[in-house]
Amino acid sequence: MRVSKFMGQSMIVVALVFQSIVAAPGDTIMSFTTPFDCPQGLTFDGEYLWNVDRKSDMIYKIDPQDGSVADSLPAPAYVPRGLAWDGERLWCVDAEEQLIYAINPETRVVEKTIYCPVSRPTGLTWDNGHLWLAADRGDRIRKISSEDGTTIESIPAPTSHAWGLTFDGTYLWVSDRYKDMIYMVSPAEGDVVVCFEAPGSHAQGLAWDGSNLWNVDYQSDLIYKLVTDDGTVFSRSDEKAQQMEFIHQVRNYGPGDLKTLDVYLAVPQSLNNQDIISEIEFDPQPKGILSDKWGLEVAHFEFTDIAPTDFTNVTMLASARLYNTLYFIFPEKVGSLNDIPEAIREAYSVDDAKFSLDNEIIRDGLEAAVGDETNPYWIGRKIYNYVIDHIEYELAGGWNIAPAVLDRGTGSCSEYSFVYIAMCRAAGLPARYAGSIAIRGDDASYDDVFHRWVEIYLPNYGWIPVDPSRGDSKWPADRANSFGYLSNRLLITTLGGGGSEFLEWRYNANERWTSTGRCKVVVENFGEWTPIESGTE
Repeated sequence: MRVSKFMGQSMIVVALVFQSIVAAPGDTIMSFTTPFDCPQGLTFDGEYLWNVDRKSDMIYKIDPQDGSVADSLPAPAYVPRGLAWDGERLWCVDAEEQLIYAINPETRVVEKTIYCPVSRPTGLTWDNGHLWLAADRGDRIRKISSEDGTTIESIPAPTSHAWGLTFDGTYLWVSDRYKDMIYMVSPAEGDVVVCFEAPGSHAQGLAWDGSNLWNVDYQSDLIYKLVTDDGTVFSRSDEKAQQMEFIHQVRNYGPGDLKTLDVYLAVPQSLNNQDIISEIEFDPQPKGILSDKWGLEVAHFEFTDIAPTDFTNVTMLASARLYNTLYFIFPEKVGSLNDIPEAIREAYSVDDAKFSLDNEIIRDGLEAAVGDETNPYWIGRKIYNYVIDHIEYELAGGWNIAPAVLDRGTGSCSEYSFVYIAMCRAAGLPARYAGSIAIRGDDASYDDVFHRWVEIYLPNYGWIPVDPSRGDSKWPADRANSFGYLSNRLLITTLGGGGSEFLEWRYNANERWTSTGRCKVVVENFGEWTPIESGTE
């Protein structure tokens, strides 16, 4: 709790809050109270933090060890926003005047004033002689000249409300005060590489101290020191306990007989995004549990002599805890393609019926997407962007092969997956598909559409989910939500590298039959979801 306001250069008493256990990127290491209660921009000069406040119109020099104020100076105008440090001077952008000022903190003299090329400016940071500038309700982040404000280049903003901004020497970090998120952004193309929730509800300025990220929050009036990379590969949140009943029905409308019917159900397992919390139940009992060539467990059911108007009914009951699962992948820590285990490379880089790796359309697309890129992360990410940019979602029934889908420019989630897998494998990056039953709408819901996406193998990280169809958005933050992220609305049943001897190219379930005479056979698959109340698992 704040003891007193800081006015002029008087000292304040601050309370430090330490978090003893750091679990993932974005966690708070420590925090302390801001000098005044309308904090905006934040920067670091190699020893001290600097924070500008809109209400007091002051810039405060803060000791990052204890939050004490070492000095202060007047802001150059009356609506100060972003703050940056160039090694000798502070730079401050003002939203009312739409000017950027360079201030000597020793003399308190404004030594330079340049034009701000955007309205509603927010974040500001320094990058080797240039400035990066963000704007609220803008769709670009601009790199501008520190001489006169001329735009040198621009990249897509992660969202429409980019606010705080800092540069760590490799990546830009951007806060969004509406979504309460912080994004690590590639300055080359604007891709969001890592993201996590901001520590407060009104994230403003950001600063980089060489090892850690700092964020000041307008609502809590706290400055937070955050973890960016502690080696955590993924985090799980928003646990949801659900029971899923999967029903498979086959109806014979005759007039002939079905002599034999084999039904195969993919059996879900505990994975990073899900914990199976009780023994899976079947009705009737399967003849056996088989394992296909991808190592997937499949329950096998056999029926014989199904007369006209008869039907079969197979159910699988699974209870699971589902999680929002977020991966933290730092491209510089990803190994090379040569670091991929040989067994994974051999199994998940081969061609198959839906892929056609040597097709000219796939090869031309790969060249346009990847060029001479060698980092496995960026190979996967550039192919992801290419697929999103060249295919629109359309659920039209049936599955075409990857070249046909890419050529026509539309596809279902399965067809997006076929194209993405084909291009990744053609680039030497192992890829496989995941199939699921999805919670749609309320937690008590029904799914007969299902969903499929891709996993790619990144050395030093393992299998990472990539969902091109759900990532199809113009905003980099929304695209990032489907690269290394799974929601708690998906129960994975199927992991496969291609055609299976039991499921073939389907997921969740498959069936085969023999018949005599003419038979009209109708198959129905659907999943029904029921929330599990706490304490009843």
